[in-house]
Amino acid sequence: MLIPNPKDALHKAWMARILSAVADDTFLVQVLRFKGGTCAAMRNLINRFSVDLDFDLIDAEKRPEAAKRLEGIFKKLGLIVKEKSQHTLQYFLKYDNQPKERAILKWDAVFPCPQSNDYEPIRLIDIDRVLYCQTVPTMFANKLVSVMNRFEKHGSLAGRDLFDIHAFFLGAHSFKNEIIQERTGREAKIFIPELAQFIQKQFTQTVIDQDLNALLDCTAFQRIRKVLKQEVIMFLKAVK
Repeated sequence: MLIPNPKDALHKAWMARILSAVADDTFLVQVLRFKGGTCAAMRNLINRFSVDLDFDLIDAEKRPEAAKRLEGIFKKLGLIVKEKSQHTLQYFLKYDNQPKERAILKWDAVFPCPQSNDYEPIRLIDIDRVLYCQTVPTMFANKLVSVMNRFEKHGSLAGRDLFDIHAFFLGAHSFKNEIIQERTGREAKIFIPELAQFIQKQFTQTVIDQDLNALLDCTAFQRIRKVLKQEVIMFLKAVK
């Protein structure tokens, strides 16, 4: 996974420590499924830095035990839980770092998960362990939905969503139509044109620059920033 700022090496190390501990817990490895930007980056599907750890919790009834084990891991590693959700599995974890440097890591698990999601065991080279991860078509479909879903739920936009979609298209990956249908209530052939129109209207160069500037090295950032939006729209319009 790319680390554009050498100072973020510590953050990546903490993500690796947490992931290793999760993979070594026989209970957590059965109920959690790795996903999101960090998962995609560690699988070399995208080439950017990612700062959060995102999972699916496949059995909501196991949340109390999962929370207990996770909090035990955080304590053992010396992390401080600065904030946590009382209703979901979401934590903001603090680690020691220099003043004004990144020192908070977000850990999040979603439930219930789309029933159409697929998972597969993957050996992650960075931690030399196997974790169940979303398959690539599952990741791609959920990323397509997340663009508008993020805006509808939180009123926010993320340039990294476009970057990841662009990477999935460049990799000639397919997305799972059933996930789009389940999450949006619309078939992909209807949703995809709507998504292209949404991106055209809502994403400005400022939004893209502010989000991606810290996630890419300078050369990659300058190369992609001006073409990202239109190329994603081009790829979406070519979907059959």
